Amino acid sequence: MRAVVTGAAGFIGSTLTDLLLAEGHEVVGVDNFDDYYSGKMRFLSRHLENKDFKLMEVDILDLDALRQSFEDADVVFHLAAQAGVRISVKDPLRSHHANTTGTLNVLLAARDESVKRVVSSSSSSVYGNAVRLPAKETDPAVPISPYAASKLAAEYYCTLFYKLYGLQSVSLRYFTVYGPRQRPDMAIRIFTDRALDGLRPQIFGDGEQTRDFTYIADVVNAIRRCADCPDPKGEPLNVCSGSTVSVNQVVSAIMKAVGREDLKPEYLPPQPGDVDHTWGDNSKARELLGWQPKVKIDEGLSRFVEWYKKEGRV
Repeated sequence: MRAVVTGAAGFIGSTLTDLLLAEGHEVVGVDNFDDYYSGKMRFLSRHLENKDFKLMEVDILDLDALRQSFEDADVVFHLAAQAGVRISVKDPLRSHHANTTGTLNVLLAARDESVKRVVSSSSSSVYGNAVRLPAKETDPAVPISPYAASKLAAEYYCTLFYKLYGLQSVSLRYFTVYGPRQRPDMAIRIFTDRALDGLRPQIFGDGEQTRDFTYIADVVNAIRRCADCPDPKGEPLNVCSGSTVSVNQVVSAIMKAVGREDLKPEYLPPQPGDVDHTWGDNSKARELLGWQPKVKIDEGLSRFVEWYKKEGRV
């Protein structure tokens, strides 16, 4: 298989690249190395001498360059994005350009280069404050942030391209992915970083908001399976653990893993655009992909803290 991974230097993209190369596939890594956070190149450096890997510094807003990147590709794993609810509240256009227009460009390039399938990245944030929990793919999507709106618009384009042009695609709704390599702006990494510096964890809100935390290895396993599964028909698919835990519980587990249970949380005002609860129903992914998550939250947090102490603070 010849695969393109957009956002190949990022948290999920680089982990997926590792898996694909380990399986013996050809991988074209596409990344624009923007300034949202630095240090991503180190996740790909081990592959630069691999004959099956090609790295292209391309922005997904450059349609012509994307077409060149997609030549002879069987599947495109689209992970390039402007992540983050809070930055989208400050700069909605940045999220729209990267997530909506960028995804439209990916679909156009894939169509023009006769790519068989696009595995696109969406987010559980499209549900907003979900009408019921756990949320199913058939439930209403009611975004409460520009980030969520940009991801939902991208989903609509994926469905449209399937119906109009027959381009097979799926939009994966990730639920709070965590683990080694996660971005500096993600809560688990911030909590861990502060604890290692002897600083109290800062929690927005009362900490009783809950999240469906999904470990990176489980997420990448699901993404990979999307290349070979039956035609997903341009529809969304929850990728989640199917369980939920409060932010307070996560902070407590991190403090225990770091050995700083003496550090008590500091509570700050809630942030605009943050949802109260996320919890997904993963039965559709189990059926379509033959997939199930394996890593429980305590084990996943322990793995992350161990990695972060050894490599994450470089």
